Amino acid sequence: MTTGSVGTSQPRFGGYGRVTGRQRYLADIHLEDALHVKLVTVPSARARIISIDASAAKEIPGVRLVMTAADLPDPMPRHGPQYQDRPVIAVDEVKYHGEPVAAVAAETKEAAEEAARVVEVAYEELPAIVTVADALAPDADLVQERSIRRPGSLIDSNVLCEYNFGWGDVDAAEADVVVEGSYAWPAQTHFAIEPHGFMAAADEDGIVVWSTIQHPYQLQKTIAQVLDWPLAKVRVIAPDPGGGFGGKQHPKLEPLIAFMAVKAGRPMRLVLTLDETFMAVRRASAEIQVRMGFKRDGTLVFQDFANDFLVGAYGDTGDRITAKASWLSAGPYRTPSVRIRARAILTHTTPTHPYRGFGIPHVGWARESCLTEAAAALEMDPLEIRLKNLARKGEEHVPGDTPADGEWEQTVRKAADEIGWGTPTPPGRGRGLAIGVKSGPTTGLSYSIVRLLVDGSVLVFSGTSDMGQGARTIFAQIAADELGVPIDQVSVVMGDTAIVPFDQQTSASRSSVLMGNAVLFACRDIQAQVRGIAARSHDLDESEIVVDRGTVQLPDSRLAIVDVVKAGLGKLGGELIGTGEMRKDAVPEHPLGGTASFFEFNCTAVELEVDEKTGSITIDRHVTVGDVGLALNPIQVKGQDDGAAIMGLGHALMEHIIRDDSGRVRNVGAIDYRIPTSLDLPLELESFMIENADGPGPYGVKGISEGSLLVTAPAIAGAVTDAVGVVIRDLPMSPERVWRAMREHS
Repeated sequence: MTTGSVGTSQPRFGGYGRVTGRQRYLADIHLEDALHVKLVTVPSARARIISIDASAAKEIPGVRLVMTAADLPDPMPRHGPQYQDRPVIAVDEVKYHGEPVAAVAAETKEAAEEAARVVEVAYEELPAIVTVADALAPDADLVQERSIRRPGSLIDSNVLCEYNFGWGDVDAAEADVVVEGSYAWPAQTHFAIEPHGFMAAADEDGIVVWSTIQHPYQLQKTIAQVLDWPLAKVRVIAPDPGGGFGGKQHPKLEPLIAFMAVKAGRPMRLVLTLDETFMAVRRASAEIQVRMGFKRDGTLVFQDFANDFLVGAYGDTGDRITAKASWLSAGPYRTPSVRIRARAILTHTTPTHPYRGFGIPHVGWARESCLTEAAAALEMDPLEIRLKNLARKGEEHVPGDTPADGEWEQTVRKAADEIGWGTPTPPGRGRGLAIGVKSGPTTGLSYSIVRLLVDGSVLVFSGTSDMGQGARTIFAQIAADELGVPIDQVSVVMGDTAIVPFDQQTSASRSSVLMGNAVLFACRDIQAQVRGIAARSHDLDESEIVVDRGTVQLPDSRLAIVDVVKAGLGKLGGELIGTGEMRKDAVPEHPLGGTASFFEFNCTAVELEVDEKTGSITIDRHVTVGDVGLALNPIQVKGQDDGAAIMGLGHALMEHIIRDDSGRVRNVGAIDYRIPTSLDLPLELESFMIENADGPGPYGVKGISEGSLLVTAPAIAGAVTDAVGVVIRDLPMSPERVWRAMREHS
């Protein structure tokens, strides 16, 4: 176990401002002379744009600009993290409900809203493709024109991409028992408390874009691309977002706001309403078919998956979600033969964006539910069938990828013990358990700069976004320990591409591992400089000096790093500057472009009761256990795990986007779209950690924050089956769905 601040529950940096309302989010920042922007949309999921008449809007006092596709370069600039297919604004055709066809800028928000209402859009509503079946029909219209598709065999279909993974020979595998099922996962919204917001200001020196983005440097690249400007002319300022959960990873409306700022010569400001946010981004939905074969003793023989992810009108990260989630379809289990066919399917729906778990909850829902059904068919305990097949540390559960990197059995047994697995339950009450595993980042590049000032205070510069995971606190803890200063003398600077060094992205639970290592290496760069200062000051060879964790060990004495630095810098003062880099290069021959940096491994177990008259579920005890390597800040780990568990309850029990037959979203906003409230929480919620310091991050840490929602749904479904005997294969497990299943079962 480490000493000092690392490994202890330090107060969160920025926590006071968040709970008192003093935190300045993007919507709290006002630019002088900024124009207010309002989007113009049509009430259709798919429509041909015939004409746009903005004459009435331009007559409204205060209106300064109405932008349509006609005001942008031809061909229309397009962007996207994986596919360059999303237009800056709809051109010729609206491809999802909420896609903007025009944007109005005015001196006041009220004038912009009034002007947007009177922009006349003539359009022809077209049949929308909104389901997997619609998209795959032989006579289906193409969601995307061939001109913006990548060449290949799929160009004349609505399959954006297809992946075929696996090993062994499923068809030749000999199984005593085969279990199969089809499982559905609906679309959901991220529902961050802070809506998406964007601002831009351009002048002769370039453009500054403010955004709630999680990846500032990716936004910088996108803006430079669509404007055809050098990166050095694009500055991105990204204040700490008020929640992201993946929904704020990639650019959306920033290119439009940038073009408007350049055209008008005035700063632009757009803060979406909650309703608009619902239609700007969503989580993927999926339909997954699973077949599993077993020997009579429960040993897995094969797993066979057909995963169809509905990713929306533009590629965004839908292909990456489909690939990375499907790659681990077989989970953490030893399986001789595995076949995985995965497709990302285009539809006239909101583009998919990453969501906490990155598609792993979808495949975990199917696999773990099927595994629970298999245990029943084999008359085995659901816990024992999992332990029997679980990979042990150092074993490859996916050939050619990172072996199991933890004592995973400890995690599973801890969850089972904490839930009281195997003890009797009264009628109507049941227990369920499920195991989730998610790859950490497969590539990565993070830089950090650390400055040790002459007075012993420290500045840490990081391109990571602190969106709730507490990255500022973790980096401060590392710097404080490595340089031997009190944590309250450390400041962490983030969120401005003109100030902080490059970070690839803030996602995949990478912050503590990749940027954490970059901060650690920057501090050790300073330690190396301190060794040189000490050698010169004491007339010693550097080999005689050991600098570590805040101290300088000389042959006959021990000094604090800060004291050595003060003496060495002398009257002129100054500072020591350390740089750190953490790089995980791509592996071109790997299907995902690289192996997993680490795995987030979790076991979730629940005990619940089902009201047989109404189908409502009460969760009496919810236990989640994660393999974290080392908890750098235990209270933050617990907060992340508790929060993820509650999000998991939402998508398991209530959350789903509802569309009408024409593809329009019908349940936007906080009233018609349910998320968990205090009344929906488990009566007992416990999060536990397994710490073996066996991760690749500082001091043995692994990434956390997604694990606790990876398999919430199948754990609950297993408990429902245990309680009342019904099998649920479609989410959410609403009271009505459970009630109907019980009626059909009786």
